[in-house]
Amino acid sequence: MLCTAILLSTVQAQSPIIPKPLQALEGEGSFLLNQYTTVITPSEELVDVASYFRTKLLRHTLIALPFAPAKQVQNKTIFLELVKTGATVEGEYELEVSSKSIHIKAASVSGVLYGTMSLLQLIQNQVPKKGTIKIAACHIEDAPYYKWRGLMLDVSRYFIPKEKILSILDWMAFYKLNVLHWHLTDSPGWRVEILKYPKLASIGGIGDQFNENKPAQFYSQSDIAEVVAYASKLEITVVPEIDMPGHATAANKAYPEFDGGGSEKYPYFTFNPGKEDTYEYLTNILREVAVLFPSQMVHLGGDEVSFGNQQWASDNAVVELMKKHDLEDLKAVEYHFMKRMADSLSKLNTRVLVWDELAESNLPKDKTTIFWWRHDKPQQLTKALKSGFSVVLCPRIPYYFDFVQDENHTEGRKWAGAFSSLEAVYSFDVSSLVDEAKYKNQVLGVQANLWTETINSNSRIDYMLFPRIAALAESAWSVDRRNYTAFKARLKLHLNYYKKAHLYHYNPFAPNEVPEPINIEKF
Repeated sequence: MLCTAILLSTVQAQSPIIPKPLQALEGEGSFLLNQYTTVITPSEELVDVASYFRTKLLRHTLIALPFAPAKQVQNKTIFLELVKTGATVEGEYELEVSSKSIHIKAASVSGVLYGTMSLLQLIQNQVPKKGTIKIAACHIEDAPYYKWRGLMLDVSRYFIPKEKILSILDWMAFYKLNVLHWHLTDSPGWRVEILKYPKLASIGGIGDQFNENKPAQFYSQSDIAEVVAYASKLEITVVPEIDMPGHATAANKAYPEFDGGGSEKYPYFTFNPGKEDTYEYLTNILREVAVLFPSQMVHLGGDEVSFGNQQWASDNAVVELMKKHDLEDLKAVEYHFMKRMADSLSKLNTRVLVWDELAESNLPKDKTTIFWWRHDKPQQLTKALKSGFSVVLCPRIPYYFDFVQDENHTEGRKWAGAFSSLEAVYSFDVSSLVDEAKYKNQVLGVQANLWTETINSNSRIDYMLFPRIAALAESAWSVDRRNYTAFKARLKLHLNYYKKAHLYHYNPFAPNEVPEPINIEKF
């Protein structure tokens, strides 16, 4: 099995694989795939992988492959194998295509899954002729650069239906992304059912970014279980976000007794950090969340609290809290609150994840991950790393996918004229900001965030995700990203996949071909 120090040497020019493999060599001859090809594996752990691959192959080619358990490679088979290797990176795999067979092997289930996704990409760009697809012989050795390859979906401002979430998970697996960060609560809406506090969903779930009176929309606990189980089969970890102490407007509409106030622009914005009942209430919520999500990670937000914490200064309970714990200002109150909630998660054997506003907090370094999002504040990234926190990088530029991807687009955001183009996503280089060698054990990876202030349809979700999700995948997986021209050549084939899947995607090669969806529900 190869090590991550090996760089790409020889690649088939026509290879459609995204993200780019670490090493891909041409072979001799080709494998003929048809209905007589059998998928086999000796490992029970790989049955789900084999089933998923066969289902996707059938959908894309109409070729139905039989499955059978077997202990060794046979002619005219696709052989999936778990092997003991010296692999040091989760997700490494080898893919060997010869004229006789196709062999995918890895030390982990995720590695075998990624091998099948690469094989699927080799197949998908072809049209079966007389029920047969010819796959050129090749040898691929591959491994991810980062272990955290994430996508965040904001479902508070625009509720993304469960079926669409499942579809996005398919595409994440296709591109070897492995973390879904699910932003379930925010000011516009609370989107997860909590049995102990049913009004969170039934009342807090009312409204969205465009219509504050839209009937309640939320995921039942059965919905959550279905999504988490599906993601698990695709080797994707689902991380929930329960935002606090700010962005709490929807929750406070449901249970106003825990409201800490807000501002004129951001009413009912915070939970009250001075009331002991607040901590019990939120801990009870987190107990249910920890049961629903087995990832043993919960994102607690912790961002933009100053938008609506002004009333803390005059709240008797908060004033008393400050005196009792010698908290000198509202920032210290915020840190005190987050430390208590982090302690609650720790007792649940759950890691706490927070935004970069907490880079200077007293949260435990060994149990906390900081998400650096403010690209204009690189000092927050430096502070987090120097303090010993692990870090995921998701800077607004270029990883906020609510930002426009074309300078002529009008419905997304820009930052002082900057936006998140396909090339910017592809080319983002962590080493331009920090010494990766020095902090290699702390920099977990990268993530794109799809906020939904400017999204009100599944078509617009498609438009903002595709094809940037492909560039995200490459920036998260591939260490060598110096050839944007070659990436675009591979991407052209993927646009055909999007069309076949009926995705309303942006076309960077013909920007006017697919018009930008307009947000018509502006209230």
